[in-house]
Amino acid sequence: MPIIDPEQALKFQPELMSGEVLCWTGRPNPGRVFHSDDWYAIPFSLLWGGFFVFWENMAVKSGSLFMIVWGIPFIVIGQYVIWGRFLYDAWIKRRTFYAITNRRVLILQESWKLKRSATYLEGIPTIESEGAAFGTIWFGPKYPVIAGRGQKTRGWSRFKVGDVPVFADIDDVEAVHHLVRDLKEKTMAKIMAGSQ
Repeated sequence: MPIIDPEQALKFQPELMSGEVLCWTGRPNPGRVFHSDDWYAIPFSLLWGGFFVFWENMAVKSGSLFMIVWGIPFIVIGQYVIWGRFLYDAWIKRRTFYAITNRRVLILQESWKLKRSATYLEGIPTIESEGAAFGTIWFGPKYPVIAGRGQKTRGWSRFKVGDVPVFADIDDVEAVHHLVRDLKEKTMAKIMAGSQ
């Protein structure tokens, strides 16, 4: 049976269209910290950060002001990738809400400014999920974090509201995946029946 939290339902009421009904609401689980992407992101970030700490150390020893200043942005980026992104994700999780209606999947983020994402069920090209009891669902292709030139990528954070809606770190992923798939099939059947 789908769960609809009354407090979360109130947040989505202004977003609903005429005749639209909430079927599920949820939020990211705050206990989840690491993801499958971290298998390569953590070693990469440690190499990056280590190299630029070494760079700054050498620049300070050489006394070159230009080299010292040149390395500072790379140190800052390295610190974000090593540990800052985990703090950002923890902060944004507390401000992210998900919903599934009989017509759309919805995301609300109450960060520095209110961000909204809405995708009609019939407009979802593919549904990709990671995990069973706990995990992430992509309502579209799961783009890689790092890719070759000209290839589409996604951000370091799964909580970025972008082209592909993502329900990140939710409980009972399998049930939510089935709910969206079933609602999409019903919507497509109505569309097909209406066009005949």
